[in-house]
Amino acid sequence: MRGGLLLQGQKDGAESPLGRIPAPKTLSLPLDQHAATTMHPVVQVGEHILLGEVIARATDQLGPWLHSPVSGTIAAIDSQRSPHSLSRRVTTIHIANDGKDEPDPAMRPVENPFEIAPSALRERLAHGGIVGLGGAVFPTAIKLAIGDQRNVKTVIVNGAECEPFITCDDVLMRERAQQVIDGTQLLLHACCAGNAIIAIEANKPRALAAVTGALQAVGDGRIQVVPVPTVYPAGGERQLIHTLTGKEVPSGNLPADIGFICQNVGTAAAVSTLIRSGQPLIRRIVTIAGRGVARPQTLETSLGTPIATLIEHCGGYVDTLQQLVMGGSMMGVALPTDSLPIVKASNCIIAATAGDLISRGRALPCIRCGECATACPATLLPQELLRHVRNDNRDALGDLGLTDCIECGCCDYVCPSQIPLTSIFIKAKQASAGNG
Repeated sequence: MRGGLLLQGQKDGAESPLGRIPAPKTLSLPLDQHAATTMHPVVQVGEHILLGEVIARATDQLGPWLHSPVSGTIAAIDSQRSPHSLSRRVTTIHIANDGKDEPDPAMRPVENPFEIAPSALRERLAHGGIVGLGGAVFPTAIKLAIGDQRNVKTVIVNGAECEPFITCDDVLMRERAQQVIDGTQLLLHACCAGNAIIAIEANKPRALAAVTGALQAVGDGRIQVVPVPTVYPAGGERQLIHTLTGKEVPSGNLPADIGFICQNVGTAAAVSTLIRSGQPLIRRIVTIAGRGVARPQTLETSLGTPIATLIEHCGGYVDTLQQLVMGGSMMGVALPTDSLPIVKASNCIIAATAGDLISRGRALPCIRCGECATACPATLLPQELLRHVRNDNRDALGDLGLTDCIECGCCDYVCPSQIPLTSIFIKAKQASAGNG
């Protein structure tokens, strides 16, 4: 991989086995949990629902549905802030948990999934609420359909968990390697691809051993397990494709245009769970990290659980807490409160102290040192982008590839002038998109 950073890992959450906490008394499920789709509720206040029952459906044909993680009663449907929509309110379904976990009889496994049409399997994934669990939450069925349409040859299953604090994929691969392999086989069938590569960072020897062993037990010659260098952001789609194959995804194109689809290892495991047991995506694995929490851990929890519940399970905060972050320390989003719920994108919650965050002082003028260009994994020229953003030269920004910025934060990290380049570029991209 070109560019990138060697970051010190803060992987305390991987030291203990995967924990599991019971669902809380009340769960809150925002309807903005899936990228590029819109959902609407299909339940009413006061209605009794079952574990796994559909509570919201997508308007798109292959958009993912949302399901109840518990049995109980619809307590309210209102507008709340969510981790994805801090600046606005979104429709949110609140469920009072009755503690019985009565399952929806519609939750049934798919018999002989490799014998059904790939399109039927994709529809089942959409109805089961499956999305990318690496943080982007793009609908899996839509991505697989694009792959089928464009004759994708290779599925890349991404286990390159390169953010310093996140451990959920590492722990998943160690403890549920067979599900990762089974899910990979199902993904191959769903997009009609011929082979798969499971990419795992070289600093995860136990995960590499577990997934390799599970693959050997299955004996599927279409799948390879490949270690990749421990460089941030090795897990970016385009960067991972280049690392594994040497091929470039052209600007303005999708990985599917050159024969690849990338899916997270957590997504693969969720696909296996859905197809083999009938359970939709109602739980996810979350890393609780940072020196601001007493006992960092990796936990499996129900969607809709308040972040505060997970923090309490990990021994609560310590006095030095400075900021709460969802996602990684490089690309995460600062949260204003721990009353917000866990959503499908919540791969990590960092209770950050000052030492966990990039130290920032007053931004100084750019000295044209070029360190940002050296670090940029997308081979952009951030110093030139900055100049043209300030001059509002949108033609030049297009020529320089602003839309190819992956918002990884590498340029921020190395900038001696402490210029918040990534946030500047994000705002410029949003302004450009808003103007056509």
